[in-house]
Parts: sequence; C-alpha cells; structure tokens
Amino acid sequence: MTSIDPNAAPVPAAPGTDDAAPAPAPGVRPRAVLDALPRYAAGRPATVVEGLQSFKLSSNENPLPPIPAVLDAIRDTTAINRYPDAVSTRLRERLATYLEVPAEDIVTGGGSLGALNQVLATYAGQNDFGAPDEVVYAWRSFEAYPISVGLSGATSVRVPLLPDGRHDLAAMAAAVTENTRVVLLCTPNNPTGPILTHDEVVDFLGRVPSHVVVVLDEAYLEFVRDPAAVDGLALYRAYPNLVLLRTFSKAHGLAGLRVGYTVAQPVITENLRVSAVPFAVSSLAETAAITSLDHLDEVLARVDSLVAERDRVVAALTEQGWDLPQAEGNFVWLRLGERCGDFAAAAERQALSVRRFGDEGVRVSIGEVDANTRFIDLCRSFGA
Repeated sequence: MTSIDPNAAPVPAAPGTDDAAPAPAPGVRPRAVLDALPRYAAGRPATVVEGLQSFKLSSNENPLPPIPAVLDAIRDTTAINRYPDAVSTRLRERLATYLEVPAEDIVTGGGSLGALNQVLATYAGQNDFGAPDEVVYAWRSFEAYPISVGLSGATSVRVPLLPDGRHDLAAMAAAVTENTRVVLLCTPNNPTGPILTHDEVVDFLGRVPSHVVVVLDEAYLEFVRDPAAVDGLALYRAYPNLVLLRTFSKAHGLAGLRVGYTVAQPVITENLRVSAVPFAVSSLAETAAITSLDHLDEVLARVDSLVAERDRVVAALTEQGWDLPQAEGNFVWLRLGERCGDFAAAAERQALSVRRFGDEGVRVSIGEVDANTRFIDLCRSFGA
C-alpha cells in the first residue's frame, strides 16, 4: 500500500478540472532576446461582409492554386510514413538542370525563410569574444528579418530606405563594419516593391569586404519585368560571398508546402549543409516542386496573368493620382502615413484584407481579378 506524505507539495490538477491551474515553474524563462524582438504578424483573412465575397490581399500569396499536374502528383504520393531525403537530392538535381548550376551549389530549406535561417545560423551570431555579430539590411523590408537575426544571436543594423522605397546601397555599404558578417538585399523589396539593378549590385559587392556574406533575397523573382534588374545567377558565379535566396511559395503557388533554397559557391554551401535542418522539405513538397518545374510554361503563364493584373492596378491607381513606388513583385505599396489605419478599416468594410505596417504604409497583394477591381474602386473612393 502506498503511503501519502502530508508534507508533500500538492499535485497540480489535471487539465480540464475545476481546480486552479498551477503557477509557472520558477526559473523557467525564455532567452532575453525574445523581449526585444517584434512579433511576426501574418496577414489576416478578410472580414465577412454580407453580400460581398471576401478576398485576402494581405499575405502576397498566389491567388491561383498549383497547376493541375502538381495536384495530381501529390494526390498520388503515399509514402509519407517514411522520412524524406534529408538533402532533397531529386529536387536539387532538377533545379541544377533548370538553373544550369552544380547540384552541390544548392541547399534546400523550409521555404525561403527556412533557407535564410540556415544562412544566419552558419554565419551570424556571436564572435569568439561573445560580442554579437552584425547583420545589415534595408528597412523597411521583409518583417521576418529582425526576428531571424535576433534569434541567431546577431544584432540588426537597419538602414532606412530611400524616399522612393528603394535600398540606399551607399548608406548600406557605409554601415558595414568589422563586426558585419551578413548583408541582406531584398529584390524586389517587400513590402515596397522596387528592384535592385544589376549595375548597382555589382558596385555594392565591390564595396563590401569579400568575407562578408551578401544574401540576395529573390522571393519574387518571377514577377520582375524590369530589364535592368540584377541577374543573380551571373553574380553568384563571379562572387564567392554571394548567396541567392529563392522560393516556390510565390510564383509556383506552393506557399503551404514550404519549399525554398539557396544557391551559392561550394565555399559557402559546404558550411550551409552543416546547419541545414534535416528533412525540412517533405517528400510531398519535393514532388510538388519538381512537378511544377517540369511544367514551368504553365506556371509562367499564370505569373504573366498576375503581372498583367499588377500592371492594370498600377495604371488605374496612377491615373487616380496615387504616387506608387516601382511595383515589381505581386503587390503594391501605398504610402499613406497617418491614414494607414483609415484605409485598412475602409478595406475591411469592403471585405478586403490588406497588410498595414503601422503608419508607414499599406501593402496590397495582387489577387483575383474581382478583388483587384474592388481594390481599385476602394482607392478611387478613398482618395490619393
């Protein structure tokens, strides 16, 4: 028979009972850096408004589903009881053929953000004396940057964008110090939209020490139509410190499957493979990505339709008097300042979800044709 110690601490009640929940365990605390990090704010679904179809224009998602061949391929995938290939060999070999690069120069990750986190885990954190490394990037840019940098143990060095929403590359080069380990360049810049040109990136790389890793984030590459845009593949071949960051989330419409990758020379990839998360790309996701590449003409035809819609939106808003930054992604940026909240509320009343960034601006994704038309009408009634 088991005896009961009357002096023993009470056992916490099981979940779902009427007894009070136990207090948090003393001494269990998260890392101090968490208090200093912003919280990632995912785009919210649109509010339901009676009589109106709701449209989500807040997450830069492809509004079109994957091409039919992809849906057929993943429908037939059954071996999900087995672990996937840890290094996504089939996908890397297919990408190598498509990009005309060695498969060894490609490292996959869970979306482009997962691939970026692998870069930061490899090259940014704390130096040998415990001081934080520095990561330089433009701001505002992709909102996950400060979170990923902070969690890596490094310090963010944010360089303000130019008034037209472009990177201030001269100021970014000047911000590089002996503590800088990584620089992040986002083209087209999310959320503002402008691209980096080939010539200005070449000039920038010439100003940055060769031991500093420069990441070219090309998540929206397939939507770019500016002929002056940077040619990342050409530069990766010329600069051993350059890393290209790409994804299947946007153009290919595979955001929910999380497939991203980096392209870099072996001096970098041999280290990235050490920090790469095993099994980050599932077998289902790998099959979807390969199938999408095998039917690239269909994918790019859909991208062309979205670019046409983007151009229609930009033309309409420009005619209304809106002063828009260059839009080369699948979104537009409204520099609304203190009117951001009013615009977001007005969009919500029209069953449109948009992405507000404080009082800086509102980013609106290019969505379905009807959604884009309603957005154009909203901008007309709101006023530039």
